[in-house]
Amino acid sequence: MQKGAPLLIFTLILIGAVCLIFGASLYFLRYIAAGRRLLFARVGVAAFDILGIGSLILFIRNAFMHGWGAAVAFLIILFFTAQCITLAAVVAGVTLRYLRRRLLAAPYDPARRRMLTGAAAYPAAGLLLSGYGAFFERLHTVQNNYTIPIARLPHEAEGMVIAQISDMHLGPYFSVEDFEQLLGEVAARGADLLAVTGDLFDDERQNEAAAETLAAHVGDYSNGIWYCIGNHEYYHDGRRIVNAMAREGRVHVVLNGAKRVAGRSIYIAGVDYPFARGDGFYAEKTAVFKAAMADVPPDAVTVLLAHHPEFIDDAAARGNVPLTLTGHTHGSQFGFLGLPLFPVFKYTRGMVRIGDNYGYVHVGNGSWFPLRIGCPPEIAFFRLERKREQ
Repeated sequence: MQKGAPLLIFTLILIGAVCLIFGASLYFLRYIAAGRRLLFARVGVAAFDILGIGSLILFIRNAFMHGWGAAVAFLIILFFTAQCITLAAVVAGVTLRYLRRRLLAAPYDPARRRMLTGAAAYPAAGLLLSGYGAFFERLHTVQNNYTIPIARLPHEAEGMVIAQISDMHLGPYFSVEDFEQLLGEVAARGADLLAVTGDLFDDERQNEAAAETLAAHVGDYSNGIWYCIGNHEYYHDGRRIVNAMAREGRVHVVLNGAKRVAGRSIYIAGVDYPFARGDGFYAEKTAVFKAAMADVPPDAVTVLLAHHPEFIDDAAARGNVPLTLTGHTHGSQFGFLGLPLFPVFKYTRGMVRIGDNYGYVHVGNGSWFPLRIGCPPEIAFFRLERKREQ
């Protein structure tokens, strides 16, 4: 599959999802409006979905996501998210009312009002929740701390702290200034090593400045900054920037290879992003993992950096890769009680344990979709400790 194909697939999926939401919204409006208000509401929703979402798709396809185009896109996303939340709430309200009537064996009365009680609260809640996700949660980064027990951890690496950031997605909703602020927050905590697991370089206007900003912070970490590539580095001249960064050498770029961490007696390995689909995905994934580990001694403790989370399985099967740091999924950007609302990946968010091996799926620090609910951006810290014999 060509590397540009995922954008086409995403566009087609987006159009299909919008059509489904459009039809469902027109139908379920009957439960929160009636008479002329229902007519006006349906006309308004139809106009917004056709014109607004159509404009958004055109903006994305034509890379017009900057300046006033980005501002308009932000408002479209905000209100469409509010529409989706309102639709979900109305469906839940109608379902609960139906179940309550069935459980109470209440006779059906066609004269009863179809509209839900407190109907106006549903769109109000949708707007408030989407506004919270756009203007508060996505802008407030949390810090998550983990202790990783590792058998045979070299004494030189005991107590070592690795910080991870991921998926910044430079663009209209995450600037170089935002990146500088994020790096400052990480440095203030005092980690030994910073791992960046891809999808930083996503805007040709800002890529070079971001690379220089990242390199300028190398001195904040006694064991340096380590970078693995993500899929978005292939879309907006990011691969050229990563190659230049690797040649320059201040940031350790690990691409289908591994390097020994000076003074720590452990290795950091990194893999490319596998673009193949179907069985080809697993074949490509296996090949790049094998290449990354080719020069690592069999008994050497290794930390793997991989953008795609399914490399967690390869690392666990290898045996000497007790920690794998990944990203890509954004944690689905919507969650509830710490769980992803859309778990479309095998591993979508948080810590995965397979035997004595740990994998972590970072929720990301930025996104091209400027809204998060129940899934705030994070900085993850991992303290390596020697596993004590039982």
